[in-house]
Amino acid sequence: MNFLTRFSLKNAVAVFIVSFLLILAGLYSFSKLKIDLLPNIEFPQLSIEATYPGASPDDVNESVTSKIEDQVKGIEGVKSVQSVSYENVGIINLEFPFNTDLDKVEQQINSSIKELDLPESSNVDVNRFSFGSFPIFNISLFAKGDANLEKVLNDEVIPELNKIQGINSVSVGGVKEDLLQITVDKEKAAQAGLTLDGMKEQINQKAVSFPAGTLNGKELQIPVRVEEKVATIGALKKIQLKSTTNPEAKPVKLGDIAKVEAVTEQGEYTRYDGKDALSMAITKKQDANTVEVASETMKILKKYDDQLDYAIGFDSADGIEKSVETLVREGLLGALFASLAVLIFLRNFRATIIAIISIPLSLLVSAIFLNELDISLNIMTLGGMAVAVGRVVDDSIVVIENIFRRVRRSEEGMSNELVESSTKEILKAITSSTITTVVVFLPIGFVGGITGEFFLPFALTVVFSLLASLLVAITIVPILAKFAFKKVPPEEKEGKLQRGYAKAIAWSLNHKIKILILSFILLFSSFALVPSLGFTFIPNEEQKMLQANVQLPASTSLEKTNDVSLKIEKMFADQNEISDVTTEVGSRDFSTGVKRPNQVGYFLNVKEGVNVDTFIDKVQKKMESITKEESPKATVNVQEASTGGPPTNNNVTVDLYSSNLNDLQKAAKQVENHLNKDKRLKYVTNNFSDKQKQLVVEVDPDKAAEYGVSGFQLLGTISDQTKPVSVGDLKLDNTKRAVQLSYDKDLSSVKEIKDLQVFTERGPVLVKDIADVRTIDTFTSIQKLDGKVFARVEADIKGDDVQAVTKDVVDGVKKLDLPKDVSLDGGGGSDETVEVFQSLGLAILTAIGLVYLTMLVTFGKARIPFIILSSLIFVPIGSLVGLVLAKEPLSVSVMIGFLMLIGIVTTNAIVLVDRITQNREQKGMTIRQSLIEAGKTRLRPILMTAFATIAALIPLALTTSSGTLISKGLAITVIGGLASSTLLTLIIIPVVYELFFAKQVKREKQLEKETT
Repeated sequence: MNFLTRFSLKNAVAVFIVSFLLILAGLYSFSKLKIDLLPNIEFPQLSIEATYPGASPDDVNESVTSKIEDQVKGIEGVKSVQSVSYENVGIINLEFPFNTDLDKVEQQINSSIKELDLPESSNVDVNRFSFGSFPIFNISLFAKGDANLEKVLNDEVIPELNKIQGINSVSVGGVKEDLLQITVDKEKAAQAGLTLDGMKEQINQKAVSFPAGTLNGKELQIPVRVEEKVATIGALKKIQLKSTTNPEAKPVKLGDIAKVEAVTEQGEYTRYDGKDALSMAITKKQDANTVEVASETMKILKKYDDQLDYAIGFDSADGIEKSVETLVREGLLGALFASLAVLIFLRNFRATIIAIISIPLSLLVSAIFLNELDISLNIMTLGGMAVAVGRVVDDSIVVIENIFRRVRRSEEGMSNELVESSTKEILKAITSSTITTVVVFLPIGFVGGITGEFFLPFALTVVFSLLASLLVAITIVPILAKFAFKKVPPEEKEGKLQRGYAKAIAWSLNHKIKILILSFILLFSSFALVPSLGFTFIPNEEQKMLQANVQLPASTSLEKTNDVSLKIEKMFADQNEISDVTTEVGSRDFSTGVKRPNQVGYFLNVKEGVNVDTFIDKVQKKMESITKEESPKATVNVQEASTGGPPTNNNVTVDLYSSNLNDLQKAAKQVENHLNKDKRLKYVTNNFSDKQKQLVVEVDPDKAAEYGVSGFQLLGTISDQTKPVSVGDLKLDNTKRAVQLSYDKDLSSVKEIKDLQVFTERGPVLVKDIADVRTIDTFTSIQKLDGKVFARVEADIKGDDVQAVTKDVVDGVKKLDLPKDVSLDGGGGSDETVEVFQSLGLAILTAIGLVYLTMLVTFGKARIPFIILSSLIFVPIGSLVGLVLAKEPLSVSVMIGFLMLIGIVTTNAIVLVDRITQNREQKGMTIRQSLIEAGKTRLRPILMTAFATIAALIPLALTTSSGTLISKGLAITVIGGLASSTLLTLIIIPVVYELFFAKQVKREKQLEKETT
């Protein structure tokens, strides 16, 4: 690669023009990068939602869910199948390995479902899950003045929002629905022999419009259409209704037996700080720029300032911008600290500017590649840049230091030949060290699952930056050095540091055993610190947004749920710690897609400075005291809101299996109580649902046959009396409305069900005469994992030693006196964490192997790579001490730090060993002389590169932001490991070198004695 340096020196203007163009391209690419919080990752999960109107959980499970489960469990690659069957709907979640072709799997599933014999009224949808599925906004909207908010939203705001390129969906909660309600007098309808379904059919028959062929004339063909329209509410009232079950009954007008009126219904309530509001949730497309979508959304809302007000309860774009600002600030501070470290060592302002020019150039070049690969600017790519800042300057430091040193020693002064030879002298060292660091990141591909997917953008960013920094170091840096160092003072005599280091090397080489014993004592002592560190996936992070849920008994009405919520919201208003509350009563559950009138969800934004754990305990107790008064069986859950991103795996899970649902419920409650007693756990949840009362009408086949009644006829009779009937949409008085039929009196007792009349060929018969009517307790949902009915009890772990707590909890659960036919499987996040750590361990070993191969190719001797790799042995000393001092647990972030250290630490060893090799091969020095001279010559660049990297990582190590994969754990690991390994490398490498060449050293000593 020396030809690049030679070319650059001869064509300086061309190189500067190319550099300028790269800067412009980099700035353009940077501006075009999509900004997001997380990498664009689609989870290998599919969700099948099957609706079956009017069916109980048992019916949904038997007729829909189980059939779909049996059909899809054989699909190739499926890891797990989890299902839950509610009333009217079943949800089946399928998980696959990463890199699965979900398009192909989705086609297979759709084809498989078409083959199933499912009920005619059922409907099945297949959905995917990704970070784009999460709403990026939750906005509460209020009308201004006399504005019709719903009309403004539907006619103007939502159509404009849907035009934004990156928006996937806009949904509005809390909307009131205008209905034309037809309330039928039950007694008059019975006298006329009419049912709601019969009335619906006759109304629909009066609103027809169908083609009836073509009239063929001599010159024209005229289409014929038959129409009968009900155009007004008055005309609707005059419709003649005739009984289909009682031929003797006289026809009646609809208006004579029913009241027809326009009404407003509300299926859910949404509020902001206690004020009624509409709640708008916005999701973006998978690859859209979150910040751009958020900005465009705000522009549109501001256009309607005269008609609506809004308050933002949740804004992911704001969190993204803060994260980006934090990482950019840490990166810039890192660049500044690295520059100061270089200035302190070189004590030359020009040399410092040249050395650090690689930072902006390398990062801008990496932005070009990121843009071409369509990788967004997120916490992983920005983290990669923040981490790379210290490393990208290393090659330039080594080059500039060598040129600077050679110029100061030269009597001829600056020349192209001197710059070229100075660069060539260290070319092999910087090239091999950069390639070594690059290959360290290749094994990221071995880390499977979501962790590997997350770290790929991080690894690519570092790789692109490093390769760019190498090109800068051998092209631009030599040119700048040529112009900057024309007048430099001659080098002074060796400094105290160099002389002291030379003595230290000489002493160490004469006391090798002592040095090695002391080093290994330090190493093994550091390993003793590991048990005190804790073991976690990602360190716990405190969120300032809380998610609270209240679940009342399954049969609770929406109105009752709303009344309870209003009391809780009043309590929230008195809490100084809360800045704002978004309330959703009876809204669609995001995780299951099911509307639950007995549930309330709250998003609470907590003020800065509030102790979240303490406040959660306080507010949960207050919520429980309110709900227990209103409904003793209500459950309350308050926890920090999930921000999306990689799973923290800081949880413990106990899965219980049994075909006996009563025993399963009992066991789940026992485990839940056991977990609640453990002070190391928080947010204990039990997915096993409560029971609710259900009325079962069991047909007697013999009696039904005697009267000629079928089960479907009985179903129709009871349904007619117990739920409204939708007629559909009719345009009446130029207004399109949904039309609904219902009776003026609801059934309120079991006796009324028993006394219902069923019309038969033998005349009317009571339900109780042909069926057994009884009340039973049944479960509100049936949940299965891989085809087996199960209950899951899980909790988050407060501390950082996830593995130890998980083991204690699972061992404790196994000692409980659970029902005999209940089996359990305990584990949780620690199991996945162990798998990831094993993958990272394999990646580290692979990286070491790749580093060895790289150096073997570079140096051509089998022993030299082993000497260089010996510097890695003592990396854990500083890293583990640093983690203990900072109270950081072992985490994925720490493991990635160790992976990075392989590349960084070997760089210092390569620089030193390369000089030793040059001394022996080119200058004919003995091994001892080569070691001491190389140590003195390379001391300054080694210390400079190490301190520049450490200084660049200090802002990241001091950050208050945590809970991400690029966290302070990574920075502390690298800083500590680099500090200890640098100091030990300077001593250990010479010692190990002499040991590997012991025979030659002995011969050289013998020859020296003979010469003397």
